Amino acid sequence: MNGILRTITPVDNSVYAERPLSGASDIDAALSKAVRAQAAWATVDLAERQHLLSKAVDAFVAKGDDIAREITWQMGRPISQTPGEVHGFEERARHMLAIAPTALGDITPEPTDGLKRFIRRVPLGVVAILAPWNYPYLTAVNGVIPALMAGNAVVLKHSHQTPLCAERLAGAFAGAGLPEGVFQYLHLSHAGAERLIADARVNFVNFTGSVAGGHAVQKAISGKFMAAGLELGGKDPAYVRADANLDHAVENLVDGAFFNSGQSCCGIERIYAHADVYDDFVEGFADLTRRYRLGDPTDPDINLGPMARTSAADFVRGQTGDAQAQGARALIDPAAFAAHRDGTPYLAPQVLVNVDHAMRVMTEESFGPLVGIMKVGNDDEAVYLMNDSAFGLTASVWTADVAAAQTIGARVDTGTFYMNRCDYLDPALAWTGVKHSGRGCTLSVVGYESLTRPKSFHLRTSI
Repeated sequence: MNGILRTITPVDNSVYAERPLSGASDIDAALSKAVRAQAAWATVDLAERQHLLSKAVDAFVAKGDDIAREITWQMGRPISQTPGEVHGFEERARHMLAIAPTALGDITPEPTDGLKRFIRRVPLGVVAILAPWNYPYLTAVNGVIPALMAGNAVVLKHSHQTPLCAERLAGAFAGAGLPEGVFQYLHLSHAGAERLIADARVNFVNFTGSVAGGHAVQKAISGKFMAAGLELGGKDPAYVRADANLDHAVENLVDGAFFNSGQSCCGIERIYAHADVYDDFVEGFADLTRRYRLGDPTDPDINLGPMARTSAADFVRGQTGDAQAQGARALIDPAAFAAHRDGTPYLAPQVLVNVDHAMRVMTEESFGPLVGIMKVGNDDEAVYLMNDSAFGLTASVWTADVAAAQTIGARVDTGTFYMNRCDYLDPALAWTGVKHSGRGCTLSVVGYESLTRPKSFHLRTSI
């Protein structure tokens, strides 16, 4: 007996889904099927792959209402917001399909008489993708669609919190006529996931999750000469300069901090506001935060749902309590949110001031509806504090000065730098991180590079 996966919905703490976990024989069978299927799939014309995968996106979007409801019940995001994930999936998938002919095209050096030379991007083989629950489709699509488009087979292991997402993807691919075995999913324990990615038949791993999970992936594949793409989270900062449009900064940074109950690796977790605007910014930020409606995420009037798990909410409560014990001041009264309850995943948003980097709330990933705001005197101080982190996924500056933004962005250690926006992935740009935020890249033409290997052809045509 391999055990049972049980998904506890944060909506009402009931069992929402149960699935049997796959064992060693299931993993072996899936990989054997994937290897056979990939050999044939790699010979399929690029245009035909593009056609089949576009049909799969169509099939997925057609089930959008059902998919949105399932996201809400599996991980707690309000039903008023989950349709956006379906739209985001479509946007990213269609972009990656559209750019594939260019991204996967041959590279041809300058012509030389009597020689035909080119570099071809060939698929790696079998790609294992380990996807998280917080954005269950937006994270999965970053790897699944380009891996398949590049000619690889994919075996997906989704989070135990969102197992129906893997099944929905499989249904869309099957409905589009994707050859059997090219895309598969397995419900796996941690040990099963390690067995999968350690197998010699797996040629690349795409993992999104915790830093500890990233180390586990590296350890599991250490016996192979194989790379892994790792997106491991963040403690993403924002800097509000003295010349910022405060109304715009407040509106977007509040959303960047608390959308999805703060459960976003690129969500805003720490803010540095210039002394000249600090008081006004903090006042506006706290006022807008108090307007959130926390409650049952199946209610379309709710815009802040529970966290995915009570244990995660308790972790955020612990960070908040520790900071207050060290002198931080909380600006939000949780009692003003009727649904807020200790011992449950329903957690009111919180804004802390009088914070510093001696507090773990400013250095340790929170992954919840909590943000600290510090006062800074100039750009140099802001850059120093933004870089004073083990993470480097995204960072943002809020300013009217484009030149200053570019100068600051060049100095901040991060994978993506924004001006006057945050918490957004542009599929035309590389999605990548530095330091403990991981390594590798998804999205954009650059994202295809890790899913293929170069093969050189040197053909002497005249003798």
